[in-house]
Amino acid sequence: MGALFILIAISIVVAGSFLIAFLWSVKSGQYDDDFTPSVRMLFDDPSGSANEPKKQEEKKPAT
Repeated sequence: MGALFILIAISIVVAGSFLIAFLWSVKSGQYDDDFTPSVRMLFDDPSGSANEPKKQEEKKPAT
């Protein structure tokens, strides 16, 4: 039974350390992305104009 309490305490310490590491990385700007929004319009629609409706391919009947 004592081993169970030790394992629960260790798991709480590990979970707390992961939470602290995550909060530290968010505060330091690890997840900030300033580059992608500025170039998103360059790669948005590779097939052509966004105002032009897409053509549907005609399906050939199986013979």
